[in-house]
Amino acid sequence: MNVIARSSNIAPYLKASATAVSNGGRIVTPTGKAQKAKIVVPAPVTRILSDSLQQNIISGPTRISSSISASTQIQQSRLAHTDIQIPDFSHYRKDETQDPTAKNRETAPSRRIFSYVVASGFSIAGAYGAKAFVHDLVSTMAAGADVLALSKIEVNLNDIPEGKNAVFKWRGKPVFIRHRTQAEIDKESRVDVSTLRHPEADSARTQKPEWLIVIGVCTHLGCVPIANAGDFGGYYCPCHGSHYDASGRIRKGPAPLNLEIPYYEFQDNILVVG
Repeated sequence: MNVIARSSNIAPYLKASATAVSNGGRIVTPTGKAQKAKIVVPAPVTRILSDSLQQNIISGPTRISSSISASTQIQQSRLAHTDIQIPDFSHYRKDETQDPTAKNRETAPSRRIFSYVVASGFSIAGAYGAKAFVHDLVSTMAAGADVLALSKIEVNLNDIPEGKNAVFKWRGKPVFIRHRTQAEIDKESRVDVSTLRHPEADSARTQKPEWLIVIGVCTHLGCVPIANAGDFGGYYCPCHGSHYDASGRIRKGPAPLNLEIPYYEFQDNILVVG
């Protein structure tokens, strides 16, 4: 019953809607005449550029409201906090740069010059300090004066007679200096090098034929040979029976190599080894 009663109230509206639909969407007045609908011309669209968009963002947020019964509305409201203060850095600036209109105030390039001079001074001082530190560090790892004194020895050759062999200590090793006779020189020069275990010519082992300088350490196990001994009249190692000739070449026994020749040079009658 309630539905029927309510439907009687909306009957005029339903009749008007049916008439409007049949008339192509025209509004029908109570007299039955169709009324033309009003033509609504939309407002022109304003293009939002980057500048205007920035102004809208700065001025305040944009609020858009829309509903079925009302047209779309765009409203803008300003920010609630409009008392924004610009930071003041005058407390950190120099007195000469407080007034931007002053003519004789200090400029940024002039301040950079002072900074560059200070930075360059510290850089040069740091470089010299690093150089001194590295020099002292390397000096601590260098050989001492006593070690340098033993790195070279000088021998007066006038003190060694012909046919004799002298022994000197160099870098903890014995050095044999032999003053050879002409007969020894001729004998060693006639040896067939192809028959030697360690082939070396006599002329390649001496700078001056009359002087033979070798390290007195056997190449077998590091023993010290005896001079003017052995089957070949040179050096003999009694530990394992290695025989060397007057040129220091291995001729018999277990030694694999000839006696080592150190670096030396002649300075008149002075022999410098090392």
